[in-house]
Amino acid sequence: MFYLTKTPGWLKKLYPSRIWQINTAKKNIYLSFDDGPHAEATPFVLDELKKYNAKATFFCIGKNVVEFEHIYKRIIEEGHAVGNHTYNHLNGWETGDDIYLKNVTKASGVIESNLFRPPYGRITSNQVKSLGKKTNKLRVIMWSVLSGDFDHGLSNKKCLDNVLRNADKGSIVVLHDSEKAFEKLQFVLPQILKHFTDVGYQFEKIMLE
Repeated sequence: MFYLTKTPGWLKKLYPSRIWQINTAKKNIYLSFDDGPHAEATPFVLDELKKYNAKATFFCIGKNVVEFEHIYKRIIEEGHAVGNHTYNHLNGWETGDDIYLKNVTKASGVIESNLFRPPYGRITSNQVKSLGKKTNKLRVIMWSVLSGDFDHGLSNKKCLDNVLRNADKGSIVVLHDSEKAFEKLQFVLPQILKHFTDVGYQFEKIMLE
């Protein structure tokens, strides 16, 4: 399985309309969690974040919001941001524009947010343009650091190292509150929170106009 742990500068320049990091002079890191809400993983994440007064952004799948509405409400009640991750976790490269956009709109019916992250990071330029139009007004949020917690071939330690070695001021870090990633998440998240807190960082949610 090939993926880039740290997003290179050339890729950010190639797609400048997508948000890859947050420009800030403060020692802020922006943790994000994809694919929830999940019955076990999301409450675990929320409990860990609370220990450090940390805020994060949860990119939620619409059907999971419907199934676990009480957990979704808890995310919001505890002061975190939410974002749209389609209704059925669609791959934009493999889905026609009309179907993709209708699926995103369906998710917007249960997820009130102007933030959108494409599943797998796979989205076409036409889809990005359509999401940014006045009817949608969605900002496409990518990432600067990919933990790899979804990768069963990756050790827990390597997953942790991916974040500790690459995250810096303004980094948007991707983790997953999902069944697939839960084992790694339980190992890496407490250590990420402790490490960066100990060296003076704060964890903030993504907020864009």
